[in-house]
Amino acid sequence: MGKQQEFVLRTLEERDIRFVRLWFTDVLGFLKSVAVAPAELDQAFEEGIGFDGSAIEGFARVYESDMLAKPDPGTFQILPWRSEAPGTARMFCDILMPDGSPSFADPRYVLKRTLEKASNLGFTFYTHPEIEFFLLKNLPGDGTPPIPADQSGYFDHTPRGVGHDFRRQAITMLESMGISVEFSHHEGAPGQQEIDLRYADALSTADNIMTFRLVMKEVALEQGVHATFMPKPFSQYPGSGMHTHLSLFEGDRNVFHEAGAEYQLSKIGRSFIAGILRHAAETSAITNQWVNSYKRIWGGSDRAAGAGGEAPSYICWGHNNRSALVRVPMYKPGKQGSTRVEIRSLDTGCNPYLAYSVTLAAGLKGIAEGYELPPGADDDVWALSTLERRAMGIEPLPQNLGEAIDLMERSELVRETLGEHVFDFFLRNKRQEWEEYRSEVTPFELRRSLPVL
Repeated sequence: MGKQQEFVLRTLEERDIRFVRLWFTDVLGFLKSVAVAPAELDQAFEEGIGFDGSAIEGFARVYESDMLAKPDPGTFQILPWRSEAPGTARMFCDILMPDGSPSFADPRYVLKRTLEKASNLGFTFYTHPEIEFFLLKNLPGDGTPPIPADQSGYFDHTPRGVGHDFRRQAITMLESMGISVEFSHHEGAPGQQEIDLRYADALSTADNIMTFRLVMKEVALEQGVHATFMPKPFSQYPGSGMHTHLSLFEGDRNVFHEAGAEYQLSKIGRSFIAGILRHAAETSAITNQWVNSYKRIWGGSDRAAGAGGEAPSYICWGHNNRSALVRVPMYKPGKQGSTRVEIRSLDTGCNPYLAYSVTLAAGLKGIAEGYELPPGADDDVWALSTLERRAMGIEPLPQNLGEAIDLMERSELVRETLGEHVFDFFLRNKRQEWEEYRSEVTPFELRRSLPVL
């Protein structure tokens, strides 16, 4: 038995842990959980816990339903919120087939496989997400509009404000679970919050994001409000993004840094950005996977009103240009390790395992094939005319989920990165979502047309 497994079993006994929740995600990024007694963990570590994979979105067909959830002892943490029974812990799981081989349907395995490809090239992939979300007074499912939990704005510090108390309690919980927080503040829209997690390897970050979402919802419920990671719940306010800072290291060396180069950005860094840009449209269905995601990307009313909407609509990069899809933040002298790139298209509703997989795969493709980085965009890309953007070679992102899945379906990069099983299921599921959305008669149509037609 490994040292990590011994630590888990010893902690269970010392802390009187009564239940252990084994977590994993389905292909769409929803968290799944099964609780086991501590006495079952020896077998779980050795063989895994059996479950019916055909009942989980995208995992298996009926005739291949037997699957195993094998806990990763390195992810062991005690759950701190009051709604759990006394003495409850959690571990993330790897999903296995009955013969012990990895399940190709496991999003965590998709990311592990992509990280292994980077590792074979000598790279470690680090990520630092800035996670935005809304706190709501209500959580309507009947079509009535949501109500923000506060009326505060960007960086507002409101005495006894819901957001201030919420962030303090949420960060305390995250840090008690070993998830380090770098910044937190109120975002630009009423009820909108941002909490930034500290740099970590991409697998740890994806695990942390899944934990983060649950912690936010638990803390919100304790305070009598609701947390949502829907990309754009309000027409009149900016949506919620998950801008993520990315870097590649060889050992302790940041391969994105080159002293004296423009923006101190190395050739590897430039090719990595070029890869993200060239494949941005075809990976959009993964990084922005919901019908509502494209309301955030193309919801321009908040920009016109100066409300701070910063979702990228066009495929370009820039130095400190917040209208660009990829931004190269300002270099801090003497801090070579901080040279990084920021991708701004991801939203908070994506499956982080798959989103980071296709982003890394696109960047690695750029490095492997020596993609040339096009000229950067220094101006506000939204303010340019269509002709000006075309003259600069700047193309738009997909304008809706239908366009995005058409582009994804033709993408060899996405197919290879996800594997046939996840690729096929994801496409089928998203096509169904798009068709259901297209056939829906919306309140807008009824309000606009019913009285006059």
